[in-house]
Amino acid sequence: MQEITWNDFEKVELRVGTILEAFEYPEARKPAYKVKVDFGELGIKMSSAQITKHYTIESLVGRQIVGVTNFPKKQIGKFMSEFLVTGFADENGDIILTSVERKLPNGSRLI
Repeated sequence: MQEITWNDFEKVELRVGTILEAFEYPEARKPAYKVKVDFGELGIKMSSAQITKHYTIESLVGRQIVGVTNFPKKQIGKFMSEFLVTGFADENGDIILTSVERKLPNGSRLI
């Protein structure tokens, strides 16, 4: 793995947001949901996430997650993703969302 500098790391905006809504995304190539997330001062942003193995739509609403908010928008099928949902792959390659231990203000940045 290539090493990065502290300055490289500081360029990545990892922020906490609260999932307001989650939707089925049947057009996705792999099973996924669309999520609508409140990032506080950054506003409400949409993304898709391949998290259907461990999460139901109902279990996502109100959950705080960590997202990369300073990537450019990305076309995913007919959908425009506005941030990257972060997570870790379990032993089967299914995604476990990155979250925070305690409730934080939406938009809080990882430092």
